[in-house]
Amino acid sequence: MNKEEILNLLPYSAPFHFVDTLDHVDENGAKGSFTFSPELDFYKGHFKDHPVTPGVILTETMAQIGLVCLGLYLLASSAEPANGHVMLTSTAIDFMKPVFPGEQVFVSSEKIYFRFKKLHCNVQMTNQAGEVVCKGTLSGMVTKKLNG
Repeated sequence: MNKEEILNLLPYSAPFHFVDTLDHVDENGAKGSFTFSPELDFYKGHFKDHPVTPGVILTETMAQIGLVCLGLYLLASSAEPANGHVMLTSTAIDFMKPVFPGEQVFVSSEKIYFRFKKLHCNVQMTNQAGEVVCKGTLSGMVTKKLNG
C-alpha cells in the first residue's frame, strides 16, 4: 500500500483531519506533517487572547500520523489483512513546547510491536525549528469498520 492509498483510507474529515503529508511509511514507522490553521475553531477559546493548540489535539495529530497511518500500512502488509480501523487505546505523552496557530509540526513514529491486532509505538512531534514539542508512546488496536 502506498502513501496516497493510506491517506485516502483515513477515517477523518475536516475539521478533525490532522494529516497534511505522509512523507514516509514502512514496517518500522511513519513520518508526516500538519500545519495548524489559525482558523481552526478551538483557537477561539484555548486560551482567550493567547491561542495555543490543546494537548489533546497534539496527541490526536500524533495518533493520526504516527499510529493510524502506520497501522493501516501494517494491516495491508499482514498475512490476514483486516477490513477495519486503527483506534487509539492508550497514551503516555510528555509536552515540552506550545504549538501556536499557523505552526507546522512534524510527527515521526517507531513501531515497538504489532501483534494480535495491537500496535504500540514511540511517537515524537517537532516544530519547524526541529525542537521537540511532545513525545511519548501511543497504543491502538484494529477494530471493525463502524459502517460495514
